Amino acid sequence: MKLFIALFILLLLFTGLSAQEGGDTLDWDISSIFDEPFLEPTVEEPLGTATQTTVDRLLRQPGYRTDIAFGLVVGQTRGWNQNPLHPLEYGESYSENAIIMYNAFSIDAQISDEFRARVNMSFQLPNFAWGLGDFFFDYVFYDRVFFRGGKFNLGWGISPNFGFADILARVPIDGYSGDSYIFRIDMPIGVGGIQALAMTRANMVGGVMPKTSDFGYGGKYNLALRRIDLDLGFYNQDDMPMRGFLSTRTNFRNTDFYNEWLFVLDTQEEESETSFAVNIGFSRSFFNGRLSLNGELFFNGEGNALWYRPETWLRESEVSPFIEGFNGAFNLAYSFEGRANPRLFVQARYSHSQESTLIIPSFSLNPFPNIYLYIAAPMALGSREGYYYLNTTAVDDIGRPLPFSIYMGVTLNGSVSFGHY
Repeated sequence: MKLFIALFILLLLFTGLSAQEGGDTLDWDISSIFDEPFLEPTVEEPLGTATQTTVDRLLRQPGYRTDIAFGLVVGQTRGWNQNPLHPLEYGESYSENAIIMYNAFSIDAQISDEFRARVNMSFQLPNFAWGLGDFFFDYVFYDRVFFRGGKFNLGWGISPNFGFADILARVPIDGYSGDSYIFRIDMPIGVGGIQALAMTRANMVGGVMPKTSDFGYGGKYNLALRRIDLDLGFYNQDDMPMRGFLSTRTNFRNTDFYNEWLFVLDTQEEESETSFAVNIGFSRSFFNGRLSLNGELFFNGEGNALWYRPETWLRESEVSPFIEGFNGAFNLAYSFEGRANPRLFVQARYSHSQESTLIIPSFSLNPFPNIYLYIAAPMALGSREGYYYLNTTAVDDIGRPLPFSIYMGVTLNGSVSFGHY
């Protein structure tokens, strides 16, 4: 732990004293190999969540847009139920091949200046299955109040490593834990705004009609100042503790710094309990964006917390326990010059209380248009009872964790759009 803190401080000093050009973003594609969602075009936020302009009205002209996307994934996962890096250990191995084809299409219709609707669907082989992606509508009242209702994902918070401030992703221990159905209102105020919502995870696709008690309610206030961007929000649902969060972000000498707090009030027991979580992190790019670094320290004092992980092309949606205690994260991404856009990425996670470490080195190439080659080797180190040893990226065919695995894959994907306004 001392070594990790020392490394973190040195990196802070290094980024503060460096003068290389380049911006930064917190949109780390940490999970581009394992957590990429089904291919579907980006969903824009409702126009006007910031200051309304004449351009917004031009973009809201009646018409439609259709997006069609195709993807092919060919890969192999080789894993071991014991870590081969431990001396004199030879665990059982597991191997699985994957060939997945999927097709997605969406229709985005601007019916009037005020009314917009969108639907996205996908089909997958083998074992033919279809999935419903975004399915929502937008309505604008007086160019000042923006309403969205339907099936879509919404996330709060900043951290690219520990999404503890994304309180919308939390699910009850006993209750619905599927995709989110949200009714949301946005009201711009200056350069920020207020957001209020009601959300349920009842299986409406499966015919479940949610009751009032199945909904949670929350709100968020955003204040964007010259030197700091601040978010303050809360969310409450039956059978879950009330949670509130505060996120702040600033930029100093081309380095992004962020700090988040989570406050929890659990009234489910006879005696109310309180807890909190906090992080501090930075993100910085060098050499015109070719090298990117991100580091974060995180303490989680909330116990028995569960969060929802959406479905991806590699694995089903799942509910996972949230890691507790002192934790650290470090990410490094480097894009080499030359043909095929070679890119190296290294992700590291460390849990002090669990005596557990996760390291994922990965490498990608783009040798031809729309074709990507990936190789990654997730490995869990430390205690066999630790968090990362038991909650691994890869599992065998009966769901047992594989603390060491190698994934190799080729993807072919692309999309096309056309419309009329």
